[in-house]
Amino acid sequence: MRRSRPESQSTSPPLTPVEFHILLSLANNDRHGYAILQDVSERTGEQLRTGTLYTVIKRMLDGGWIEEAPAPRGETDERRRYYRLTPVGRDVARAEALRLQSLVSLAQEKRVLGRGRRLAAERAR
Repeated sequence: MRRSRPESQSTSPPLTPVEFHILLSLANNDRHGYAILQDVSERTGEQLRTGTLYTVIKRMLDGGWIEEAPAPRGETDERRRYYRLTPVGRDVARAEALRLQSLVSLAQEKRVLGRGRRLAAERAR
């Protein structure tokens, strides 16, 4: 099922996990599609399918969250398309990160997660 966002919600969270991971992948570096796939896989331990990636990239391009970037100097493969975050995309990523941070805080308040040192100890295991 194709997910589309109404224009009024084009920058509103919640995002799908794939959308958020792509935005995170582009947060500090311009990347081509395969590099995005590798970055997401390294971070999550899961393989993102190329069809899913390019469907979401198209939607993000159309929504103005990302844009094509020039290839880096020395890039010889003309088929590669590089992408970068736009200011709108950075705002979308920030809004989603804040939303998730708020949910984690709520989970801590509800004692679903530990607090402070106990949470750090759980992460270290």
